[in-house]
Amino acid sequence: VLFYTTQPAHVIIIAAVLCVTSALVPTTDRVHFSHPQSRAAAFIYLASFVMHLGAQIWMTFVSGLSLYFALPRHTFGEVQRILFPRYFTINACLSLTTLLIFVKHHPIHTWNTEIAIQVGGMSSAFFLELLIRLYLTPPLLRLIVQKNILERAAGVGNEIGVHNPGPLKHCPHYLKIHQAFRRVHVYIAMGNMLTMGCTVLHLHYIAKAKRASYQADECSYKTRIEYSEIRLEFSRYYVQEE
Repeated sequence: VLFYTTQPAHVIIIAAVLCVTSALVPTTDRVHFSHPQSRAAAFIYLASFVMHLGAQIWMTFVSGLSLYFALPRHTFGEVQRILFPRYFTINACLSLTTLLIFVKHHPIHTWNTEIAIQVGGMSSAFFLELLIRLYLTPPLLRLIVQKNILERAAGVGNEIGVHNPGPLKHCPHYLKIHQAFRRVHVYIAMGNMLTMGCTVLHLHYIAKAKRASYQADECSYKTRIEYSEIRLEFSRYYVQEE
C-alpha cells in the first residue's frame, strides 16, 4: 500500500512521534526494573545498537560498493530494490529499540548535556530512517523499474561499474527519469550518512562512559590496596608494641 499512497505513511509517522514523545514525558510511576530485567534490557540495548551500527557499515561501505563494481547495473538495481526497504525498516526498528531503552534508564529529569545530545542523535537517526523508508524509498524503487524497462528496450544496462545510456542519452523522457533517480538516490545517501553520524556519536559517548567506569574501578582497586596496606602496618605496629 505504501507504494501507491502516502496516507499510511503519515499515520506511521504520527504513531512514531507519539511513541517517542510518550517515552520522553516524565511520569511519577515509572517502572523500576529488577536485576534480571535490567540485565535483559541492557543486553537488548547493546545488541540493537551493535546490529544497527554493523548494518550501516556493511551496507554502506562493504555490500554497496562491492556489488556495484561486481554486478551488471540492472542486477545491482534489482538487489537494491530488495535490500533498501528491508535495510531502512530494520534500522528504524533498531534505532527505536535503542532509543526507548536508553530513555527508560535515563529519565528526562536526570539528563545532562551529554545525555540530551545522545537522545537527540538517536531520535534524529530513527526519524531520518523512518522518513527515508516511507517517503524516499518507494519513489526510488519506482524509478529503478522505469529506468530498467527503458534500458532493456534499448539494449543497455548490462555494463559493470559505469553508467552508459547508449542511444537513450538523447531521450528526454529517459534523462528526466534518470535525473529524478539520481536526485532521490543522493537524498537517501545523505540521510544514511547522517544517521551513521548519529550512531557513531552515540558510540563515542558509550566509549567515554566505559573509560570512566574503568578509571573508577582502577581508582577503587588502588584505594582497597592502600587500605589493606594501612591495616597491615597497624597490625605490625600493634604486634611490636605487645
